[in-house]
Formats: sequence, C-alpha cells, structure tokens
Amino acid sequence: MHIALYRKYRPAAFADVVGQEHITHTLQSEVASGNPAHAYLFTGSRGTGKTTCAKILAKALNCRNPQNGDPCGECEVCRGIDDGSVLDVLEIDAASNNGVDNIRDLRDEANFTPAVGKYRVYIIDEAHMLSTGAFNALLKIMEEPPAHVVFILATTEVHKIPATILSRCQRFDFYRIPRDAIASRLEYIAGREGFTVTREAAELIAGLSDGALRDAISLLDLCSSYSREITRDTVLEASGTVGTGHLYDLADAAADGDTAWALAIAGELSRRSMDESRLCEQLIGHYRDLMLTRAVQDPTPLLDTPSLDLQRLRAQSDRYSMERILYSIEVLQEALGRMSRSAERRTELEVTLIKLCDPRLSTRTDALLSRIEKLESALRAGTTLPQAPAAARPAVQEEPELPEIPDFPDAMPVPEQPAPKEKPAARAEAPAPEEQKVLNWREVLDHLEKKNPALAGALVGSSAYRRGGYVLIDCRDDFFLKLMRENDYARECIKQAFLEVNGTRCSIGPYRRPVQEKKEEDPLATFIETLDLPQERVQID
Repeated sequence: MHIALYRKYRPAAFADVVGQEHITHTLQSEVASGNPAHAYLFTGSRGTGKTTCAKILAKALNCRNPQNGDPCGECEVCRGIDDGSVLDVLEIDAASNNGVDNIRDLRDEANFTPAVGKYRVYIIDEAHMLSTGAFNALLKIMEEPPAHVVFILATTEVHKIPATILSRCQRFDFYRIPRDAIASRLEYIAGREGFTVTREAAELIAGLSDGALRDAISLLDLCSSYSREITRDTVLEASGTVGTGHLYDLADAAADGDTAWALAIAGELSRRSMDESRLCEQLIGHYRDLMLTRAVQDPTPLLDTPSLDLQRLRAQSDRYSMERILYSIEVLQEALGRMSRSAERRTELEVTLIKLCDPRLSTRTDALLSRIEKLESALRAGTTLPQAPAAARPAVQEEPELPEIPDFPDAMPVPEQPAPKEKPAARAEAPAPEEQKVLNWREVLDHLEKKNPALAGALVGSSAYRRGGYVLIDCRDDFFLKLMRENDYARECIKQAFLEVNGTRCSIGPYRRPVQEKKEEDPLATFIETLDLPQERVQID
C-alpha cells in the first residue's frame, strides 16, 4: 500500500525538522536538562511542523535512551508512541472534542501516574476550537498541574486562545519555512524515492506551498504520479497553475488597455480547467512584485520567487504608475473575496480583467489618480489620449449643447429696473423671474448618492434653479463654490445624475444667493413706535 510522502518523511527527531531551529534548539535543551515546562503553546500557519514537534517532544520526554534531547526512536516507548499503543501520550482533536465534558474527562485521567513513561503528555490540536466552558475546565488543571503532566497546545489562530491560558504556557511561534529550504528538502525526497525534480520545479512547488512543507511534499507526490522527471511544466499541469508567461501577458494587456487580448488569454486558460481563484492569487503576487520593483532599488530579497527575471520585471513595472499598481491589487483582492461566494467565477474573472484594462470604469480614488497621472504624462509628451467610445444610452429629450460657463459670479446678475425716485432700488434676494426652482432636486441627489456618496453628502440641504440650459446650484459657502467652479468631475457627475432623472441635458454651474445686509435699528425710534401717541397735532401754549 502506498504511503503518502508527507507521512513517510515526517521528521522523527528535532534535527530533522526544517526551518524551525529557533524552536528545536530550545526544546532539546529543556529535555536534556530534565526541566520541561508543564504547558507549551505551538502557534503558526499550517504545515510548518507544530504537531510534528509536539510528537517528537512527547517521545523525547518519555524516551528511555534520549540522545542530546532527541528521542532514540528504538526503545519500546518510542515505538509505542509511534504506533499509538502507549496510553501515556494522548492526541486530542479539539475541533471534534471541544466540549466541557471532554476536558473534564481529561482532567480526571491526568491525575493517574504514567503507565510506562515519565510523563503523561496531552497534545491538543486546533486548541482554539475549544468552547469557553472547555477552556475554563482546562484552566483549572493548568493552574495546579500534577508534576507528571505536560500539555502541548497547537493552534493556527492564537488570538482565540484566552489570555488566562496563554499566561500559563511557554509560547513558540513557528515561522513559514523558507523557499530554499523547502526546495532542498524536495530534492532530497525525490532522490530517495528514485525520481528527479529540477531546481526550477522545486522552487515553483515551494512558492505554491506558501511556506508549508507538508503542502509542498503533497504536491511533489502528485507530480511524481504525472512523470518521474518533474519539470516546471509538470508542476504547472499537475497543480492547475498559470505559468509566468501568462501573468506577464495579462499585465501587458492591462497596461495597454487591450481588453480583447486579456479576455482571450482568460478564455484559453479556462479551456485548460484553470482555477479562477488561483489565477487571481497569482496575479496579486505578480502585481506585488511590480510594486516592490518600483518601490525599492533592489527588490530581489523581497520578491516571491528568487529566480525571477528581474530585468523583465523592471521593464514591465516602468509601464505602470504606483497608483495603477495599487489599484490593480485592490481590484484583484476584492474579486478574490467575491469568488468564494459566486457561482459564476469565470464571469467574475472577466469583469475583473475589464476593470484592470480600463480604470476609467472605476470611480475609486486610486483609479482617478492613475488617470490623472496618465493625462499628465501625455501632456508632458505632447500627445493626446484616445477618447473612450460613448456607451449606448436610451433616447432622451435632446437640447442644444451649451458652452460651459467660463466663470461664475457669486450671484446671478439681475436685470436693472427703473427705480422710482422716492424709493432706492432693493437688492435682489431671489432668482430672476425667468429662473425656475428644480422641484425634484432631492430625487436627483438620491440618484447621485448611489454613484458618488461623498458628493451627494456635500449637496445635502442645497437647492437648484433652472435657467434655460443651465442648472444653477445654490452654494452655501466658499468651499463649495470653489468646488463647483474648479472640479470638472463633480459637475460631470451632477450633470449625469440630472440627465438620468429628468431625461434632459444641461450645464451645471454654481449660484450664491445674495445676503441682504441687515439695517441696524435705532432703539429710540423702536421705543417711540410702541407708544400710543395721539395722531392729531396738539397746540402747546
């Protein structure tokens, strides 16, 4: 019967553990000194050796012939722990034994002395899955543990462990295993198993495993079923991964704005049963490499794969602004989150590629900054950018296009009226008679809020007036007046919202209602008016 390679080559001693020397040396010293802690907490990402180190520690503590802190692996205790016949070492899956009753049973058993070894060792895997009651029951025995009991808790989510438990454990953080170390281990296993793996293929497997040696060995086992000579192409075919060339092609298509090319590549990959989520993850990694290449002078130590063609990466990063790279990463991350809930993952991928190729479809700040940077570059080069094709719209009531207002006064000019001699001309307090108030302005703002909430929020409480082909917005302060004068994008958003609600085109401009100066009242005159004085003239002798 075939034994999975990750089980066959599971480390049996601390010296065999890869990439966790900061932990194995400490554990060896504690075992050799004969003073182990009563509780350990192993935390880190999956496949980094937490449970493996826990089992090695359990064997080392009970081994009858330990060698420099390592178990001998030959005594009956070591062999019994390996085959599960020694009851002094108990491994508990907290995901399925997370109740308070399970921990109470464990607490009762812990009081018994070991049967064959020195210690009763309890390995609690996925410890963060324990319930609150179970943690409280475990805390009771961890506060005053018997001298012959050792607890080893392993978890990938240490933030879910109560602080009262953490404070009673020796904590060890397992790092992601370096790619070079994983690649070397894969070459060693391939040599022992009688097949070959190229260094490029080993590095690719190491990169796909994300620092988890167990995942890397499992993928190597899968690739060995395809071919006894494992190359980069073998790994790509076995794992359903997109090659580096396709990632460069997709990034080039996005930089060129060539949506057809990007969708054609996606269609070809889809016919090969490509995993859309994996493609998004790889594109995020590729744009990360582009970001680091632009951000630092020597990005080699930071890049995902050490064998990357740095010259090609620099050439492609020069085609992107930093704003465009950050926009692309955020779009891909959002798409990756939606794919886990979407039934149409290919459609989600195609929508994402269209957004990458044309940032004008987005109103995000980073997309707008990217467009501004592109315009500035074009202006400096003395070139013009092609206009986007106009989208098909339903037929609306057309009005002749009016030129934009070059500059707007603080208030609309009011036609001069001949003033009677006995009264000075009063300053206009309202729009001219030919101006009409836009009665459905609230509806326009509600429609605008769906596309630009910030701008709609700034317009709350405002009013608008229609005068010919213009819609004049009452500006309440200098900031908003300046915004409406200088921000073409804001006026365009309002114009589009007005068009979609009312079906007519217009030009947008600011309007400020003049404030009438309040005449200072004479207190004496006010007092006299309140007196009940006779209306007839009185003769005083």
